[in-house]
Amino acid sequence: MFELLEKAFLSGLGAIAMTQKMGEELVKDLKDKYKMSEEEGKAFLDKMQTMAKESRQKVSDLADQEVKKTIERIGLVSKDDYDRLLKRIEELENRQ
Repeated sequence: MFELLEKAFLSGLGAIAMTQKMGEELVKDLKDKYKMSEEEGKAFLDKMQTMAKESRQKVSDLADQEVKKTIERIGLVSKDDYDRLLKRIEELENRQ
């Protein structure tokens, strides 16, 4: 499972790097092909980057939800549950 998460994380980083390069190329293309000013191209790119960021956040939120569902489904103990149990064990040991 860790390998899957690691691959997803690295893929995301690669996509971000690629997106930045593609954005720079897009501004240049808009400027050259469509006679758009550099400022207009950058404004357009900023808008697209904002939309992409929002989309990435939605995907991240969905991934978090799916990971939580998977953890529950396979019965892994959450950190909160573990801490609660550890505290309870310590309380019981201190009674003796």
